[in-house]
Amino acid sequence: MNLKFTEEENQFRKEVRKFLEENFPPHLLQATLSNKEITAEQYLEWHGILAKKGWIAPGWPVEYGGTGWTKTQLYIWKEENARANTIEVIPFGVNMVGPIIYTFGTDEQKKRFLPSILSGKDWWCQGYSEPEAGSDLANLKTTAVKDGDHYIVNGQKTWTTLAQYANWGFFLVRTDPDAKPQEGISFLLIDMKSPGVTVKPIITLGGEHEINEVWLEDVRVPVKNLVHEENKGWTCAKFLLALERSGIAGVARSKQRIAWLKEVAGKENDGCDGILIDDPDFARKIAKLEVDLLALEYTELRVLAAESADRNPGPESSLLKIIGSEIQQEITELTLEAAGNYGAPYYRGFPRDGDNTYPIGPTFAYTAAPRYFNTRKTTIYGGSNEIQRNIIAKKILNL
Repeated sequence: MNLKFTEEENQFRKEVRKFLEENFPPHLLQATLSNKEITAEQYLEWHGILAKKGWIAPGWPVEYGGTGWTKTQLYIWKEENARANTIEVIPFGVNMVGPIIYTFGTDEQKKRFLPSILSGKDWWCQGYSEPEAGSDLANLKTTAVKDGDHYIVNGQKTWTTLAQYANWGFFLVRTDPDAKPQEGISFLLIDMKSPGVTVKPIITLGGEHEINEVWLEDVRVPVKNLVHEENKGWTCAKFLLALERSGIAGVARSKQRIAWLKEVAGKENDGCDGILIDDPDFARKIAKLEVDLLALEYTELRVLAAESADRNPGPESSLLKIIGSEIQQEITELTLEAAGNYGAPYYRGFPRDGDNTYPIGPTFAYTAAPRYFNTRKTTIYGGSNEIQRNIIAKKILNL
């Protein structure tokens, strides 16, 4: 197993780094460094720059608009984006429903949807979770009843990220109530502007409007918007969850966040006495995080080496998800610890810009609490860590 990059791969890294340095706008960099919420306009601006270059969907097959990069080049691309603190591409179109459509969709669906995903014309959201169906996704209750050349859809989805901006959504619906749970589910593409679709905001503990409830009341969806076969949507769901899980580890971004945290802890911040990194207990926690992340990085590189040799990764993907998500949480916990009492005024996201107030204490305290609360979700989405541990137990320990 060779974990070293080749000369060609190092040259590719230089090309990517040069492009990002020259094309990621300074005002977007300032937005990411401020740790504030990224706006829809900012997401779309960066999306448009990457689309113009032809790099918006590097993991797609070339025939559908991808780059033809190797697994290692994709890894380098992610690393360099983290290094440059770029805006992360909204995943629901490019990384989720796009691969579903070009893998399982009809020629008509590919022609209709893939170009608009690449261009950013269509903003997608994911309709999976429901009030009684989260980790137990097969328990979903949203129904789709065929009526001629349409389905009539009724139900409720929750935790729907950025649905307030979406004009299209991909939804799991129950089309056969009498079948076994996983066997009666279908995968539908739904126009979010359809009559009967209502999006209601859920305000997070950090005071952010990131997630929503989506209500579907007698929504008419053309049968041609069914992806794959009726009652075979669980195949699409498993395929998509595997794609989502592989990217959750976030090693490159976590490396940048730890470097930032060390920089913050090494300064004499306004409102703080002394330099935090000089505290042995805090320094120990940072060191542990770095060791854990280094071990995770080598695990990720081993998976990369296996994939480059056309071998499918085993339960390592579950391990990456578990440790990667827990490290992300630990980083926000240490950031909030560094903020101390100065993070308290902002635990609900207030005050905000325009409130004529200045952050109390160090400026990074302004977003420490909202980020801490928001990151609690990382061990849940993409298949909860409890489920991932069950997978590891079955595949490795034969339990």
